[in-house]
Amino acid sequence: MKSVTDILALLPYKSSFRFVDDISFVSTEEIRGEYTMRKDAFFYEDHFPGNPVTPGVIITEIMAQIGLVALGIYLLLQDGTAKEKAVGKNLFPLLSSSDVSFYKMVLPGEKVRVISRKQYFRFNKLKCAVEMYNDSAELVAKGVFSGFIKQIEN
Repeated sequence: MKSVTDILALLPYKSSFRFVDDISFVSTEEIRGEYTMRKDAFFYEDHFPGNPVTPGVIITEIMAQIGLVALGIYLLLQDGTAKEKAVGKNLFPLLSSSDVSFYKMVLPGEKVRVISRKQYFRFNKLKCAVEMYNDSAELVAKGVFSGFIKQIEN
């Protein structure tokens, strides 16, 4: 098994747009990860002034980064040469579809946990059922995501 450090190092997101703090479990069928909402995140200032709430698009992005991209990188790393192929290349995750339902708000400072279960991975396309929970183990959102990771030479 490749390490969580390998997966995190290959995530193509930096700085204020990386929404993965940790991966607690990963296998060829499932991934579990978490992210704590930064109270000073850029999107809280205007969404909504005086009563900040995490935008649905950011919730969707967190679910995609952990549930689709991180799992996709892990699956690519299962090929013994994938890590070597990835060195010197940029990884571009391409989301081809998502269908998300929202059930709870996520506030600044909250920690969320994502669980993603692979539905299929073939021809380098990954489709997953993804769920997000808050610290009280309440369902925040769930959906189906699909996409692929394109590797581009530098």
